[in-house]
Amino acid sequence: IFFRPLERPMPATMYNTMQPEAPVVQHSTPTWIPILALCGIGAVVGSVVFKVSPATYASELRAALPHSSAVRSPALRTLGGTRWIKSPVGSVGEQGYPALPLNQALSSTRMVGSVAPAAQPASLQLPTLVAASMIGMAVAAFAWLRRRPAAAYNAGMGPSPVAMVAVSGERHVEDRDIKHSGLSTHHSARRTRRYSTATAEAPSSNPLLIQTGLPKFGAIEADNVEPAVKQLLESLQADFDKLEARAETASGQDAYKETVEGMEVIGAPLEYAWGVVSHLLGVKNSEELRNAHQAMQPQVITTMQKLGQSVPVYRVMQALKEDAAAWGALEEAQQRIVESSLRSMKHAGVGLEGEELEAFNKIALELAELSTKFSNNVLDSTKAFAMTITDKADLEGLPDTALGLAAQTAKAKGHESATAEAGPWVLTLDIPSYLPAMQHLKNRDLREQLYRAYVTRASAGDTDNSPIITRTLQLKKQRAQMLGYKTHAEYSLASKMAGSVEEVDELSELLRTASFEAAKKELAAVQAYAQKNGFEGDLALWDVTYWAERQKEELYAFTQEELRPYFSLPAVLDGLFGLCERIFDVKIVPADGEAEVWHPDVRYFKIYDGDEHIAGFYLDPYSRPENKRGGAWMGVCQGKSQVLDRKPVAYLTCNGSPPVGDVPSLMTFSEVETLFHETGHGLQHMLTRVPYGEAAGISNVEWDAVELPSQFMENWCYDRPTLYGFAKHYSTGEPLPEDLFEKLKAQKNYNAGMQMIRQTLFQAIDIELHHRYDPDDAAGPSPFDVYQKLAVNYSVTPPLPEDRFLCSFGHIFAGGYSAGYYSYKWAEVMSADAFAAFEEAGLDDEEAVRAVGRRFRDTVLALGGGKHPAEVYREFRGRDPSPEALLRHSGLA
Repeated sequence: IFFRPLERPMPATMYNTMQPEAPVVQHSTPTWIPILALCGIGAVVGSVVFKVSPATYASELRAALPHSSAVRSPALRTLGGTRWIKSPVGSVGEQGYPALPLNQALSSTRMVGSVAPAAQPASLQLPTLVAASMIGMAVAAFAWLRRRPAAAYNAGMGPSPVAMVAVSGERHVEDRDIKHSGLSTHHSARRTRRYSTATAEAPSSNPLLIQTGLPKFGAIEADNVEPAVKQLLESLQADFDKLEARAETASGQDAYKETVEGMEVIGAPLEYAWGVVSHLLGVKNSEELRNAHQAMQPQVITTMQKLGQSVPVYRVMQALKEDAAAWGALEEAQQRIVESSLRSMKHAGVGLEGEELEAFNKIALELAELSTKFSNNVLDSTKAFAMTITDKADLEGLPDTALGLAAQTAKAKGHESATAEAGPWVLTLDIPSYLPAMQHLKNRDLREQLYRAYVTRASAGDTDNSPIITRTLQLKKQRAQMLGYKTHAEYSLASKMAGSVEEVDELSELLRTASFEAAKKELAAVQAYAQKNGFEGDLALWDVTYWAERQKEELYAFTQEELRPYFSLPAVLDGLFGLCERIFDVKIVPADGEAEVWHPDVRYFKIYDGDEHIAGFYLDPYSRPENKRGGAWMGVCQGKSQVLDRKPVAYLTCNGSPPVGDVPSLMTFSEVETLFHETGHGLQHMLTRVPYGEAAGISNVEWDAVELPSQFMENWCYDRPTLYGFAKHYSTGEPLPEDLFEKLKAQKNYNAGMQMIRQTLFQAIDIELHHRYDPDDAAGPSPFDVYQKLAVNYSVTPPLPEDRFLCSFGHIFAGGYSAGYYSYKWAEVMSADAFAAFEEAGLDDEEAVRAVGRRFRDTVLALGGGKHPAEVYREFRGRDPSPEALLRHSGLA
């Protein structure tokens, strides 16, 4: 059950690679019964300890009572809004005492224990005895109430992150786990008691087992992982055994409830705990957390595979689909959930038996381990590189913001006296450090060192991903063939919009044809510009970015650094949220302090539709190379679910430029686009109106359609009202000068051909390795050889012979994009065409923009996986998408 994040595609020099919560259990036993029982036990123990007989105790207590005879007791009741206290019958005499309002009872009980007639020495112990009894009562009450999940009182925001584990085998190891749980309504509470008692028995001291509200990030430690996951695995297995038994006798509508809804409920506690751990691996990585994750991962995968291979559940769902009456009674979204679940269970190996099934499960386990190892190796190799510079002359050309970050990094690495002016400075392979260096450093030797280090990350020593790549390709091929597919690409495309590898190849060729010649002309122009300005010879790979930046500055008469002061993160967020209110009619408000966070830089926000709180999200905006993965992604904390009565919550994770000193984060324009991109993913997750967890938000959306909302949002960065909603100088408040805005728009398609051909190369190598390449041919070419060969037709800047880009291509080897990287361009055709609807309506016509925006929300953002994305798009646009808008927006039409 590994959640695969929705990631930003790999830009010119970077790429990227996400998780859960659980159900609540309400207890049917009245709270006052165990409290009263334990209170009585406390009284008896007190009698023995202080050598006071029960009769004497009763006599003294009766004497201490006022004539009203109300006695303090834990048995409270509410009558007509007034809290009353009622004395127990028989414990202090032969008669019960009439109830009094609580305030009178409290004023009366102040006398209890204060009456100590001198004639009865034994009663001198009465105050202590009563105190002991009261302490016993208090401890009992506290223990019992602590044992009850607070989510019984939760208004629906209880955490519950990641996936419908059992009925969706495919999502366990290949795609993304995006289902979650949390519950509090009356009907769902009853269902929880029926299916799961894991939360009820959980020790409250383990934050992974306190699954109410949002995750307890402030308390979660690596030591919590193993005990929590072990307990939840045991509970899940027990609950699943019961579900299987009931499922075999279920029919009609009951079949859907017992399987789909039942699995959603019983899987929620484990999904919560494991999802939170997986999320922390990406944003707060540590050796201890890795070890804990690695220790439990085999057991988690084994259990999930077993659930996904349940023959009884599969048969019941298949019978449901074949029952015309029952099938017709289901909504379209529910039918899609069943169909997707059947396919996913097939991909989980439900049709395999004996040794073949055993081998299949071993493959699933090993693939998960390899994926985690791949990601950790990239993080470790990136973190291991640090170039310390002591001579400022070596950094000539580096902007002040980059110098400040380099000095701040040096401080973090032990150079306490480092300053931006005097150094020392440390450059790293983390994008906020690496990219400005490649764009601006005049020192060619330093650029070469940085470039070679970057393209060979995770390719040597203990962090070498080369064998992991080969082994992963072998295992995916084996798994696909065991399931009846020829290749992993065919296996992957079975659940996507693209019907075949041929359709993906057609898209790649269309884009290659449109961009290759343009890319060659663009490179020649950069070469000519460099030579005109004194460069001799052919441009090397570490020269292209530097000279392209110089050419762009001259062509458009501005630098990216000139823009930074106008893009402070607080202002950008205000503008982004204003856009969401303008076109989608929702308000996003800060809610810092209402949710625990994993780092002080993380913020929490709530989304309102009118006065109704409908969703929330975390924002982790800055780079932290010491323990945070590179790239940007949207992850699911919890999804919308009627059965679990929960609201959607997302993780939006970026790796932007951090604040330096007292200066706020000043973003590059690319970082602004990235933030808008990830917010688009988040909006589809959070603005869903599908009530069924397995089809709400991004759940059950075909993978090659999920990038539609994200890439759609990027277009608004060039919209004048939107940009001027946030482009204000961070210190003066002055808006972005008009001439800079015009230049920004003019440079949008600078070197668009090289950018597109690069993305086309990535999707081509992905399909090539997963469809035509034979990883079992030891005498054949290596994956790196295939990459070099393919680059001849898909690149105008051939990679270095030692290039090991694939060793850090986490999208396809550690993410959910294997045989699916083409999804970016596939969805970009739709996103460009979708934005064209606003252009056709008139971007200057505010009323028309709002109308089209509401339609986009009501279709693309609201319908989630409840309808096929092609149908959803037709509802929005009135027709199928056209590639014309993409080519036009890219300047390649």
